[in-house]
Amino acid sequence: MQGTVRDYDADTRAGSVFLDDGTVLGFGPAALAGSPLRLLRPGQRVRLGLDAAGAVVAVTLATFPLPPAPAPPP
Repeated sequence: MQGTVRDYDADTRAGSVFLDDGTVLGFGPAALAGSPLRLLRPGQRVRLGLDAAGAVVAVTLATFPLPPAPAPPP
């Protein structure tokens, strides 16, 4: 899934994105943990990884692959 950065706080590494249908999804710093990104700009196009509940668990540039999903706990 892809979206457009709505806002991003470099200090907390949290932000939100607009999906193509206008829906806003927020994300926390854990969503950038597997990404080489250090900074996001409003208007930047990103690729999103979502969990089963629809929460953002990964954010990277639209041209980068998503990081592998973490293995479920034993």
